[in-house]
Amino acid sequence: MGGVRQQLPAGAVVLIAVALMATSAEGYISGKTWTAINRANRHGPFVGLVVPNTFEMVPVLNSPSFVASKTIPNLDVQGRRFRFGAIGGQNVVMVMTGLSMLNAGLATQMLLSLFRVKGIVHWGIAGNANEDLQIGDVTIPEYWAHLSLWNWQRYGDGKENELPLEAAGDYTREYGFLNFSDYTVGQGNPALSANELNSIWYQPEEIFPASGVPEERQHAFWVRASKRYYALAAKLEGMELPACVNGTTTCLPRAPRVVRVSRGCSGNVFLDNARYRQFLRTKFECTPIEMESAAVALVAYQQGVPFLTIRSLSDLAGGGSALGNEASTFISIAAQNAVDVMLKFVPLLKEQ
Repeated sequence: MGGVRQQLPAGAVVLIAVALMATSAEGYISGKTWTAINRANRHGPFVGLVVPNTFEMVPVLNSPSFVASKTIPNLDVQGRRFRFGAIGGQNVVMVMTGLSMLNAGLATQMLLSLFRVKGIVHWGIAGNANEDLQIGDVTIPEYWAHLSLWNWQRYGDGKENELPLEAAGDYTREYGFLNFSDYTVGQGNPALSANELNSIWYQPEEIFPASGVPEERQHAFWVRASKRYYALAAKLEGMELPACVNGTTTCLPRAPRVVRVSRGCSGNVFLDNARYRQFLRTKFECTPIEMESAAVALVAYQQGVPFLTIRSLSDLAGGGSALGNEASTFISIAAQNAVDVMLKFVPLLKEQ
């Protein structure tokens, strides 16, 4: 307006400030939501069900084994939907995490912070690093590790050289390394075998257990599943599982099995590389390889809550057909097998 300055009334300024403050505080859980959370918790304690994606969750919702709650079928909190119901008489609350370690950790922590959860069961599909098993087999690991937390060593340093901040306790050489030069094509020629990417050293997570002292860090690399849950899972090893993709003649060489295994490995990587798969199997004895379970395990461990993970193998990571990854062909049968095993396992916890 031609250089004319217009001033807002003082009351309007206050209203704008309040509006901005409200916008910045959207992460706060409202009183109305807390009332709904408290009402839901009257039906606890629950077994917490943690699932990565919709294709691993929808078969549960469609199963007659899952009976949705009539009082509070679901509750939406900060972008997560918590679904309530029962499986085999055991009350459950289920949350879908989404892809990745970050999403899995956030959703699991919310689940444990908001609801009366006595234990966690996590399921889904995974890549396979164990060539003794096949697609469709359902694995139940005793230990989980997160393998995408690294200290990337500078070129020219070797395994005898201390890592940056190692002396301060921030990093360690305890768990081993991957040297990129070991996988260079043409190693017979010294001029070609060196690799400036050098090495990555695998690191444990910094953790802050609820039973510990706040702000005093501890470290964890291998996180153990509940001894009791793992022992109960032995009852599932004779389950019969389908060998063919539903409604097709696409079948596996043999009927899939439920197998308890030693170790599973997670990272923020979709792995479809045979050499890295073989390295992880040799170095860490991984069987299922995926992107969420170690995050669920780390959160449950820090909160002192028992957990178990069930992962069905959808592909041999980096192996099989040269035309593509088998996951696209067998994802449906792998997801259904993981669901079927989970639905059999949860009722075993009713008396626990």
